[in-house]
Amino acid sequence: MIRLAAAADIPQVAAIYEEILTSQEQSVNYTNWVRGVYPTAETARNALKEGWLYVLEEDGLIQATAILNHVQLPEYAEIPWQFPGEGDGVLVIHTLCVPPSRAGRGLARQFVAFAEDLAARWGCTALRLDTYEGNLPAAALYTKLGWRYAGSAHFLFQGAIPEVLKCFEKQVAPV
Repeated sequence: MIRLAAAADIPQVAAIYEEILTSQEQSVNYTNWVRGVYPTAETARNALKEGWLYVLEEDGLIQATAILNHVQLPEYAEIPWQFPGEGDGVLVIHTLCVPPSRAGRGLARQFVAFAEDLAARWGCTALRLDTYEGNLPAAALYTKLGWRYAGSAHFLFQGAIPEVLKCFEKQVAPV
């Protein structure tokens, strides 16, 4: 079940972030995230406070997490979006996290489908997301799920991490 997170979920969400960061330090860094900078427990607490933090829970355990909101980074203005939308008309997926220990179970697909349904229920016209240019598994997943690659831009993520992010979009099917 995917639901809004509660304060009691923060330790499990933070543990997911840590598992991803540890795995990437030991192998391939698909996200370009930096331990202690992003994502952190504070990232989760801030998203919770805003009402943006969602979790996928199975058998009482948080299996995956994402931040879903209408916040488009300033660099999004550089992207030639095909599906127009501003403000509350666009749902943006941020920090979709499935820990390596739970990969391959379709959890990211479930989260993306949830976001697509949520966007339709909220009356959005478009969905958007970005991923680090080196995150080939994520880019392949979004493409497979029918998302359109809209372009890339240079970002200074969290004001500290220079990177090129690939941006994807999907038109919201009306309900």
